[in-house]
Amino acid sequence: MSRVRHTLLAVALALLAAGCKEGGTVTVHSLSFKGVKGVDEARLRAALATRENTKVPVVGWQLPWGRKNYFDRGRFDADLKRIEAFYADRGYPDARVTDFDVNLNKKQDAVDVTLTIDEGQPVKVVAVQFEGFDVVPEARFQQVRRQMPLIVGSPRDRQQVTAAHELAVNALRDHGYPYARVATDENDGPSGKEATIVFTAQPGPIAHFGTIQIAGNSSVSDRVIERQLMFKPGDLYRRSVVQESQRRLYSMELFQFVNVESLNPEQQQPQVNTRVTVAEGKHQRVNFGVGYGTEEKARVDGEYRHVNFLGGARSAGVHARWSSLDRGLRLSFNQPYFFGPHLSLGGDAQRWYTYTPAYGSVVTGGKATFTHRRNQRFSWSISLASEQNTSSIKDTVLNDPTLYSDLIALGLDPTTGKQEGTLSAVGFDLQRSTADNILNARRGYQLAFHVEQAGRVLPGTFNYNALSVDARHYIPVSDRLVIANRVQVGAINAAGDDPKQVPFSKKYFLGGATSIRGWGRYEVSPLSGSGFPIGGNTMFAFSSEARLSTGGSLGLVAFLDAGNVWAGDFALKLNDLHYAVGPGLRYQTPVGPIRFDLGYQLNEIPGLLVDGKPQPRRWRMHFSIGQAF
Repeated sequence: MSRVRHTLLAVALALLAAGCKEGGTVTVHSLSFKGVKGVDEARLRAALATRENTKVPVVGWQLPWGRKNYFDRGRFDADLKRIEAFYADRGYPDARVTDFDVNLNKKQDAVDVTLTIDEGQPVKVVAVQFEGFDVVPEARFQQVRRQMPLIVGSPRDRQQVTAAHELAVNALRDHGYPYARVATDENDGPSGKEATIVFTAQPGPIAHFGTIQIAGNSSVSDRVIERQLMFKPGDLYRRSVVQESQRRLYSMELFQFVNVESLNPEQQQPQVNTRVTVAEGKHQRVNFGVGYGTEEKARVDGEYRHVNFLGGARSAGVHARWSSLDRGLRLSFNQPYFFGPHLSLGGDAQRWYTYTPAYGSVVTGGKATFTHRRNQRFSWSISLASEQNTSSIKDTVLNDPTLYSDLIALGLDPTTGKQEGTLSAVGFDLQRSTADNILNARRGYQLAFHVEQAGRVLPGTFNYNALSVDARHYIPVSDRLVIANRVQVGAINAAGDDPKQVPFSKKYFLGGATSIRGWGRYEVSPLSGSGFPIGGNTMFAFSSEARLSTGGSLGLVAFLDAGNVWAGDFALKLNDLHYAVGPGLRYQTPVGPIRFDLGYQLNEIPGLLVDGKPQPRRWRMHFSIGQAF
């Protein structure tokens, strides 16, 4: 920059600094860059202390309730150095800020900042070499190579070098070498722009697990803690089983703190003695919540749980709920370590009421479930259920004499409008998840598969086969944008194609805050002759969302939902779907995002009655907590 320009900018910055009193008076309206090509601009922006006021990304609108960021001369000067350090860490040692514009608006209460950057030529990785890793099995080491973030031909990134170093160390420490070290050397060649990175292993002696000490527990026995450990004295030392053991102990919900550590990390002895230190949390927990949703209206929930019921890490609890859609009482019990570390036996009993636009159902009974959880990502279970099902058609449907034949065909007494029977069923479930966050996933997938058989060799009133699949996939497009997709398929096959063999409580419905959002809950379904949704035996649903973070706690969503429910068994018709689109708002909280969605129907359901009246309105509003999926 010229000397005159330097002087003018210095004067402008001095005036800004004078105007920025304690607490700030001049806000940063915009912060933009020129010349940024080799690095992620969003990451560069996040690394700076100077930040613009909260805006809607892409559109650029200022949010009146968004956070105001004030211009500070000292932070801005430090940011000029941060930019050079940021680039140097990512393989651009010659990057410099060559120009910057700081412009006040007419009101002199906001500033637009533009930074011009000359990135220079990067230092590129020309080779990655490993020496002394012969002690690691070849198959495992090839896997390490494939996981290496360093890519030949790309700029040398210090964070990637560090990550590669950790992978190399872990490969050694996960195969019996707890004292392993790895030296990292970088040769940038004659030009200083061609980096050869060499990782040299120093394995040290091979070692096995030695004695195990347990400390900090009081009411939880040593045996309960020991059975969660994935190693025992004499096993070959593996760092991964130490980490997995710590995760397993945390997942028990018994402890506020868990640490598994080596007692002799520097002595390089052939046995690694370990200490497991825990701090117990409260074993009895009471939760009470009051909420409101557009579908449930007022909602009250109460729960009591004991996570060390009768000792042995058994859990038991009771959950009560009341809302306009469902209400009832559930009891639960779980016995972990049922004949093995990966097995558990659970049981629950309930009396639960569910209300749909056309009828209400009462389910009274229980279920026993045997679960095998191989790890945090994969599990399968077998269950046996016995329930008494009672369903009653609402008076508005019962009083329509033209529906008598339909009610009889569905297994209802046309004089009382009731269906009653005993359901005995065996089920199989399989779940697989790689999602990074249960409440608000950004990457990975989830898969749930369920098969159920009622009747046949089991005593009961109902006889059917059921199958359902729920698949979800999360794709991070950038730091702020995630594409989320979900597909659901379900089908019930009644024995002898007799509708009376399927209880109403098992029928499929769609619509509402978590499926086709242009309709309310239970509104997408086959209709009775008078227009009430009565549920079906086949279901298909698809949803896709673009989730955009605006910075801070606020987010925006655009969604497309599609699906339908058909009366017949396995009657899937992809050319007969209902569609809805719309925008949504998200506000992040510790218990998940607060969600507001506005769904618009692209094609209507002819003849649909809502609350007993024809429904011309083609949009629905949904307010709830948690992502739609």
